Amino acid sequence: MRYLGLDLGSTTLGMALSDKTNTIATSYKTIKHQENYDLLIEEISQIVKELEIDGIVLGFPKNMNNTIGEKGNLSIEFKEKLEKKLNIPIYLQDERLSTKSATDMLIQGNVSRKKRKSVVDSIAATIILQTFLDKKGK
Repeated sequence: MRYLGLDLGSTTLGMALSDKTNTIATSYKTIKHQENYDLLIEEISQIVKELEIDGIVLGFPKNMNNTIGEKGNLSIEFKEKLEKKLNIPIYLQDERLSTKSATDMLIQGNVSRKKRKSVVDSIAATIILQTFLDKKGK
């Protein structure tokens, strides 16, 4: 079984992959989408087929007080569209502070601001997926 982790941003989608043992998540890539979700779902569908993905873990941005805001509702709608297109399970994973954690890690690694901007979403997807894998493994 192999999972694809997704961090859906307003203009980009960060992606991460699990290893086949579901122990380690690694950064895969970032796709620019400009809010064209239908085209984005087609691209995800191709990746799912190519990499033989068995499940998707989608970041679920909740507010700090545990309520669901506009971005959380967008993730729910995106999940529903993915479920209609793909015949695999799709899980929502709380992603509060994942992008901040990713940015902090990159800053500590002395990654330039320009480079951080291009990889932060895939690193955030890695954190989201790793959190899911860790919880699942317990």
